[in-house]
Amino acid sequence: MASTGSRTLRLLSLLQTHRYWTGQELAERLEVSPRTLRRDVDRLRELGYPVNAHRGVDGGYQLAAGAALPPLVVDDEEAVALAVGMQAATQGAVAGIEEPALRALTKVVQVMPPRLRKRVDALRGVTVATTWGGRRDEPLDPEALIVVAQACRDDERLEFGYTARAAEPALRLVEPHRLVPLGRRWYLVAYDLHRHDWRTFRLDRLTEPRRTGARFRPRELPTADAADFVKQGIRGRPATYEVEVVVFAPAERLAHLDRWAVIEPDGPDRCVLRMSGDDLDWPVFALGSCGAEFEIRSPAELTERVREWGERFTRQR
Repeated sequence: MASTGSRTLRLLSLLQTHRYWTGQELAERLEVSPRTLRRDVDRLRELGYPVNAHRGVDGGYQLAAGAALPPLVVDDEEAVALAVGMQAATQGAVAGIEEPALRALTKVVQVMPPRLRKRVDALRGVTVATTWGGRRDEPLDPEALIVVAQACRDDERLEFGYTARAAEPALRLVEPHRLVPLGRRWYLVAYDLHRHDWRTFRLDRLTEPRRTGARFRPRELPTADAADFVKQGIRGRPATYEVEVVVFAPAERLAHLDRWAVIEPDGPDRCVLRMSGDDLDWPVFALGSCGAEFEIRSPAELTERVREWGERFTRQR
């Protein structure tokens, strides 16, 4: 059995990564008896962590919002700064950290008292978020992003309005699986209970997500992981532009683009980059980040867009 101190920290970590744990699950994870678990929970409460207990057959514990932030973690100013910073990061302010930023944001919001949430909302209201990966079709609501993330984490059914491409808005009831940041967008992978199949939902087309309180047993995803499921779905959809470019550099140099493009080696010192999308600014940006010569195969409009960017840069003084 681990020492009391290390076990208590482990218990706190588990409570922060999952909103609700049954007593049996926690005791098994910590390899302790239910009685020892209750003492460890009481110890966390004495330290100021708000842990709620639920009685009954499926009784368990969850970390709740309290009157103050738990001690020895962050102070008020740090909590506000962290929340606002993580919200900006989830919008793609720095590529590659969107998902861990969302996990950190979800943990902070979970225990943040209302008075600090008001400060975060006020500061966010006068802050303009930017992205380096190009424009978004619609800005994401951080509150909606948090609600969906918490539902994924807690295996809780989610209801929301959704407007698919060329379709009327409709109400969806799903079992959320994972959130996937890809390119300039966030996607929700979930099992659609109305259509009885796995679906991918763009978060910028999702409105008023609501956690139903109904828990579910996770289903097995039909692909290796959620990111692969999203990529397969995107490749199967019709896109305005299908980009194909020969880049005169080894495929390894373009590894930073593999989240948005298919990179295929075409010899020792060249590769083929393929992308699909509804605009051409992002492919131009991606090609500029390669640091290598390239030859555009298709579409013809991409050649013109690259020329426009080049002329604009040349005029810069």
